Amino acid sequence: MRRAAIVSPLRTPVGTFGGSLRPLRAEDLAAHIIKAVVARSQVAPEVIDDVVFAQSYSNSEAPCIGRWAALHAGLPISVPGLQIDRRCGGGLQAVITAAMMVQTGAADVVIAGGVESMSNIEHYTTTARWGARAGNQVLYDRLDRGRELSQPIWRFGAISGMIETAENLATDHGIDRAAADAFAARSHRRAAAAWDAGVFSDEVVAVEVPQRRGDPLIVDRDEGIRPDTTPESLARLRTIQSDGTVTAGNSSQQNDAAAACLVVAEDKLDELGAEPIGFFEGWAAAGCEPSRMGIGPVGAVEKLFARTGLSFDDLALIEINEAFAVQVLAVLSGWGLKLEDVDDRLNVNGSGISLGHPIGATGVRILTTMLHELARRGGGIALETMCIGGGQGLAAAFRSAT
Repeated sequence: MRRAAIVSPLRTPVGTFGGSLRPLRAEDLAAHIIKAVVARSQVAPEVIDDVVFAQSYSNSEAPCIGRWAALHAGLPISVPGLQIDRRCGGGLQAVITAAMMVQTGAADVVIAGGVESMSNIEHYTTTARWGARAGNQVLYDRLDRGRELSQPIWRFGAISGMIETAENLATDHGIDRAAADAFAARSHRRAAAAWDAGVFSDEVVAVEVPQRRGDPLIVDRDEGIRPDTTPESLARLRTIQSDGTVTAGNSSQQNDAAAACLVVAEDKLDELGAEPIGFFEGWAAAGCEPSRMGIGPVGAVEKLFARTGLSFDDLALIEINEAFAVQVLAVLSGWGLKLEDVDDRLNVNGSGISLGHPIGATGVRILTTMLHELARRGGGIALETMCIGGGQGLAAAFRSAT
């Protein structure tokens, strides 16, 4: 099989829920990053074979967002597109799917990405079309509803949401509130340090947000980082569940962002004049109990290592998506690792707690940051993992081009 190269991975800044990027819908963010990737790579738009885009909270305002955003970005009409949803793992799955297309010869050049505008996720009803004989019609919040119904209730019972799954892991692995708060503070500290050091300058594409009056607002920095966060400040927050460990401060955020890259066949790189930053090495997905969805990366990595022969000793960088601080610590426990074992390789520039978790975009956001960091460190192999609502884990390995 041909090797699949990753070219020009880029991302928008990550906006806070209801923050500066709120006026832009998901399709606008997706089109913006597609344009940026094409411009940065200098690959002619007409050679793009497909656009694979993830979105977890899709709707009929921009259906099949891969195709919609491709048209919105001005790509040739001949360029098709599709949409992928593996919830939190959707963005990474988009890259994986594009890589498989390239490896098997189904395509030579694919744009892979993900997007979410959580600020614009709507409320909806399931009873309006045919009416109701009596009583009220309910408007569901699609954000909350998707978390509550991430599994068949008849089989697994009701799960109140992702917070419950995190608390289950805290109990299973003996993780206390202090450890969770310490890890959350670490995430903010590292993300703030990365921005101060200019680490994100090569990967972030500024976004213009139209204003009712005056010039557009230029958003060029992640909005959710709190540099002054400490374990002591987090300890003052109330837990979401009584006697629990999870707070708003040691959980991932709700966000708006888009990220994308080109996935290109290695034998086409010279012809296209494309410069790879990394190569796709392999992937695996695994299921787990929905009530413990955060532990999904443990099974996925076990399968990935079995398929590739890799081990943790081979890895220069490791990424866990930081759905919750206790989730990261539980995954490390499931791998038989302690934080101090991998502290200099794990989420070195922050992740979902500090940078944010724009669901469909997160997998490509992590990939973008990870591959740029891998290049700065002189190369090697990096592991990206995602836990997924409904009880899944996803893992993929990438090798630096340097």
